Amino acid sequence: MKVAPPTRGFAGLLIALALAALTLLAAGAPRASAAPAPTAPAVTSVSAIAEALRESPVYVDPEASDQLSPSDANALQKRIEDADKPVFVAVLPAGYPTENLFTDLRTATGVTGLYAVRLGDRFDARADSSVLSKTAVRNLVTSVRGESDARVQLDDFTDRAMARMGGSAPASWTSSSGGGGVSTSALIAAGAVLVAGGAGAYTVVRHNRRRHDEEQRAALDRLRVVVDEDITAFGEELDRLDFHPAAPDADDAMRADYEVALDAYEKAKAAMAAATMPEDVRGVTEALEDGRFSLARLAARRSGGPLPERRPPCFFDPRHGPSVADASWTPPGGSPREVPVCAADRTRLADGRDPVIREVDTDHGRRPYWEAGPAYGPWAGGYFGGGILPGLLVGTLLGGMMATPSYAADYGSGYGDFGGYEGGDVSGADFDTGDFGGFGGGGDFGGGGGGGDFGGGF
Repeated sequence: MKVAPPTRGFAGLLIALALAALTLLAAGAPRASAAPAPTAPAVTSVSAIAEALRESPVYVDPEASDQLSPSDANALQKRIEDADKPVFVAVLPAGYPTENLFTDLRTATGVTGLYAVRLGDRFDARADSSVLSKTAVRNLVTSVRGESDARVQLDDFTDRAMARMGGSAPASWTSSSGGGGVSTSALIAAGAVLVAGGAGAYTVVRHNRRRHDEEQRAALDRLRVVVDEDITAFGEELDRLDFHPAAPDADDAMRADYEVALDAYEKAKAAMAAATMPEDVRGVTEALEDGRFSLARLAARRSGGPLPERRPPCFFDPRHGPSVADASWTPPGGSPREVPVCAADRTRLADGRDPVIREVDTDHGRRPYWEAGPAYGPWAGGYFGGGILPGLLVGTLLGGMMATPSYAADYGSGYGDFGGYEGGDVSGADFDTGDFGGFGGGGDFGGGGGGGDFGGGF
């Protein structure tokens, strides 16, 4: 269930609940069945499938009714609705055309979510990254591809997906209805029950909000220790700097770099003093990264060497300053990746030695920052902007956390793996096909192949 935004008062919550009851009961009828009526003509157009999915999470084409019985389809529909997750399941005949099916279906339905299609004896899925990451979709599809029974496969897939995905069911599911009437007494009784229950709902919302705020404050307090260390280290660099703006050998360019570094130091201190949540820390580390790059430019001007190119700081510890190259590094239990390194760590890696890694306090002792809590995401994001952070952190604890929609809700987005609408929101055709992924990452089926490559090649 979506939590009401902080600006909504108790009265607003009660009104919303009452209106929801009136809308549902005035429409009056039992929910539409997941499977079409036996007498309905076979419908195979994407538009018709999308229309059905906007009203119910499960669609079974008449020509594929032998794959999933009406009772099984209704049971699957109920589980999805009870979980309040934006999962859309379509069961289609084996001969259904697959080219651009996912993209066209997502466009026609217009709702952010996870889309799963059983086509004959083949299966595949796609999801908006705000709901479920591409890696998670790929792993979930792989985990059920060996199951030949449609009911078992779809049940297993949806159960596993709903346990880790974000977002809520679209509002259109709860507003759809058939015909029929409702008595005035039933309408009044239902409205009274919902209004009376509003007090309890408000209490739960307030409790959850208070607990969330407490967790955010605790995360910021732990993070503040690390950020203060960074600010102090940069201040000490400035104190050690043997540069005087009024010296005869100082020119305007040198003085400008020096002023930028000083301003960055003051900006970082002010931003940290004003921080109220972990995501505010990103501005602090962005300022420190700007300041250290300015000091690198100043050093180059003073030595007469070429000006350094703008590069991210050293991955192992941003206090090492701007990186000078990319080097291959494999975290324990992870896969190799190229990371930006300072000159000293590049030499260490080339010699087969360990780099000097920034460690922070955790509940399990001192650990590298990428194996610490989720609050370190904004801290790292300020240093490693431009969308490179997810690639650096793939396979690490922090990287795994940042790939979840719940992370974006708690610690902010903008690190290269999060997108606009939340699960269940109506986006229409306004979505990035590259952000709507699974095996192929786009509208076609299968493992990155084109055309009709459904469920293979991975």
